[in-house]
Amino acid sequence: MKKIIRRIILVLVLLIILGAVGVHFFLDSAIKKGIETFGPQITKVSVKLDSVSLSLLSGSGKIQGFVVGNPEGFKTPSAISVGTASLALQPKSLLSDKIVVKSIVLEAPEITFETDLKSVNLKKILANVEEASGGAKETKEKEAKPGKKLEVDEFKIIGGKVHVSVNLPAMAGQSATVKLPDIQLSDLGKGSDGITPAELSKQVLQAIVQGSEKEATSVISDMAKGAKYISKEIATNAVDKVTKGLGDLNPFKKKQ
Repeated sequence: MKKIIRRIILVLVLLIILGAVGVHFFLDSAIKKGIETFGPQITKVSVKLDSVSLSLLSGSGKIQGFVVGNPEGFKTPSAISVGTASLALQPKSLLSDKIVVKSIVLEAPEITFETDLKSVNLKKILANVEEASGGAKETKEKEAKPGKKLEVDEFKIIGGKVHVSVNLPAMAGQSATVKLPDIQLSDLGKGSDGITPAELSKQVLQAIVQGSEKEATSVISDMAKGAKYISKEIATNAVDKVTKGLGDLNPFKKKQ
């Protein structure tokens, strides 16, 4: 009798373990699929993710190989590339209407700031996200329906780099890499209503655009004055001054 009870207990323990493992892999794949499905709908560009690993017990997790593509017409392979991102959330909130994320940290992201002095890849993506977060009437009607909301207590971007690429004949072959100032956002969606994934994406991308633009503007100004950038490093030799009137084409002014 004791042996039978032990066997039953052993089987139950194995079933619990297998069930927990199954839920773990199902949740990871569901998160990955969600990001790759809804990401392009929000940004209007490709969004790829290598893997997601989330512990239901601790609420900690990692996202690896996150890549946001570029809008049509831009030449560089991607706009944003993140090798590793860590997160911590409240596991019980996964069952509620608002998922509470304690922290998200993007580690050493590679940001590409590509421009022809008429448009900027990051600003184009931001415009798409702003539209998805409430710019269109149809979007507002969709968001009025019940759905998961988010609260992110802390969002950090650390150790990032900005790759500046200018698509102009006068600056052909020139590029530069500069440091992205660390970014920290707090209390996103702290209220009872929370925020949508599109609204979260908008706030994060606005911070990335602001930080990248500040650094890129300085680099492009140097290029226009004759400094030459090759293979992401500054060379000492000068080049001919850019075409007359180039400075009037300023993509960094906001449209009225």
